[in-house]
Amino acid sequence: MTGRGSGKSPPGRQRPESLMMSWGYRPELSEGAVKPPVFLTSTFAFRSAEEGKAFFAEAYGLAPHDPKRHMGLIYSRLNNPDLEILEDRLNLWDGAEASAVFSSGMAAISTSLLALVPLGGVVLFARPVYGGTDYLLEHLLPDLGMSTREFAAGADAATVDELCRRLAGSGSPCKMIFLETPANPTMTLTDIEAVAEVAHRHDALCVVDNTLLGPLYQQPLGLGADLVVYSATKYLGGHSDLVAGTALGSRELIERVKLYRTILGTMLDPHSAWLLLRSLETAKLRITCARKNAQRVAAWLAQHPRVSRVRFPGLLTDAAQRRIYERQCSGPGALISFELADAGEKEAFRFLNSVRLIKLAVSLGGTESLVEHPATMTHADVPVDEQRAIGITPSLVRLSVGIEHPQDLIDDLDQALACLGDRQAAAAGPPPVNRGV
Repeated sequence: MTGRGSGKSPPGRQRPESLMMSWGYRPELSEGAVKPPVFLTSTFAFRSAEEGKAFFAEAYGLAPHDPKRHMGLIYSRLNNPDLEILEDRLNLWDGAEASAVFSSGMAAISTSLLALVPLGGVVLFARPVYGGTDYLLEHLLPDLGMSTREFAAGADAATVDELCRRLAGSGSPCKMIFLETPANPTMTLTDIEAVAEVAHRHDALCVVDNTLLGPLYQQPLGLGADLVVYSATKYLGGHSDLVAGTALGSRELIERVKLYRTILGTMLDPHSAWLLLRSLETAKLRITCARKNAQRVAAWLAQHPRVSRVRFPGLLTDAAQRRIYERQCSGPGALISFELADAGEKEAFRFLNSVRLIKLAVSLGGTESLVEHPATMTHADVPVDEQRAIGITPSLVRLSVGIEHPQDLIDDLDQALACLGDRQAAAAGPPPVNRGV
């Protein structure tokens, strides 16, 4: 007995936050349990040898798949009820035909690129991107016979089109344009719809990493992207207690990605899938609260004399960036990058060592607020001269706002910023760490 769904389309009048409670799960197939059980099994028993043969024939493409029903259960590297229920629910937020879940965000990105970019193909990408993605694109893919070229995040369609034309003229046509928008950590926006049109004009795919805003505030598939990827560790998981990733798009593309996932073994485990199912039930509440907090915190930072610049989609002053935001985003999210005034690495570290409520840690999108130093942490693998070229300076700090009381967060930032002018505190070094019990 399993709790697998039927694969039917969701009711048209019910919204994702309502469907998160039950979609894709049938309690009558799991002893009436209101919540899906954790299917901690590596393999599944066949009712007959003939059934096993049929399941394998479908799994390996030897027989056609009926999209109206689930593939037979074989082995948890191929499929598992918890993963299938999770994928059904993830489809709802982005309006996707299909999705695949992975053991991490980087597993989702790397598996998708390996599945969809042919040997010798060129990946054009907007920079900056997350440090792990940058390393994959700059170092690992070229070692595997795929070329990469970059353009500045926020570049207009004409610039991207000209790059594609040059690549085609050199005999190495672009096969994929990869965007992370807003860019990590500068928060620069790139026009998804315009870039997707350029990609399709050149017979290339457009893939968007939507981790920083999440599906509540940006839906790339509806803007013409072919695939959207997430680090589900972040806002979708939202509790900093699991690592996961997902890719969503058409059934055709996801079937290709899932084939590589099966062979590479980048599948998410059932327990993490179950935790994500739990998290999706409160996703809108958590993300909405964090966004409201971030708007208050960003407005406060923008008027602070020790902050020279705030990078936050809700406080855009550039007209072109503002037009992109109003066209493709429905909210600013909860990630803020800001630069300290008259500061370098030493002053940034003094600030980071002085926060008390906010935790000094990488990652983002959890219930707790996190702060980090991109130049020496998440983007440390990017050469220093390239960091400066893409806007990552020694004074830049990235803050992921959580669901604490916003005034408490402001008070913590205020006392930490005050330490920048306190020489005695600087000489004393960082405050003692409370490691709990």
